[in-house]
Amino acid sequence: MAQDNLEREIKLLVIGGSAGSLRVLVGALPHLRQAIKFAIVVVLHRKNTREDLLTEVLAPKTVLLVKEADEKEEILPGVIYLAPADYHLLIETDHTFSLDASEKINFSRPSIDTTIETAAYAYRDTLACLLLSGANTDGVAGMKIAKSQNALIAIQAPESAEMPTMPYGASISMVIDHVLEPGEMAEFINNLS
Repeated sequence: MAQDNLEREIKLLVIGGSAGSLRVLVGALPHLRQAIKFAIVVVLHRKNTREDLLTEVLAPKTVLLVKEADEKEEILPGVIYLAPADYHLLIETDHTFSLDASEKINFSRPSIDTTIETAAYAYRDTLACLLLSGANTDGVAGMKIAKSQNALIAIQAPESAEMPTMPYGASISMVIDHVLEPGEMAEFINNLS
């Protein structure tokens, strides 16, 4: 699994997911090493509520800093950035974030496609993408663009997903570099360093 990862320097990992993905993420976070040399951006479909507790749920599970991404914030290694609810999270070519409140894409804001597509052009072959469980195909089009830019592409094994539509959609649309069971996620992420 780690051989092709060692041949490239990963600077950004984008993890996208929807229904059923939070459980997988919560299971992987405690096993991530503090020595990770790249940033992680997490884009999860979630409702915009005044009581959004995603940061509070994820932060205690990992030794890495977990925070919501801010407008024009520089993307730093060793930090897990969360796409804010009700905003598209764009990755700029100067490796900063932009927040966008335009129309929903695939019925979602944040859109996984939007984040991955912009990250693909900003990071090219130093990008890795991981698509988790979800009930629609958001993320698939972005992954195809990332693949065209030589990004490393991974998905949750569809048969292990609570909602397999998202990873399955990716698996039939492109060559996938890694198909991962939930218990393999942390090792995969750690080996990207």
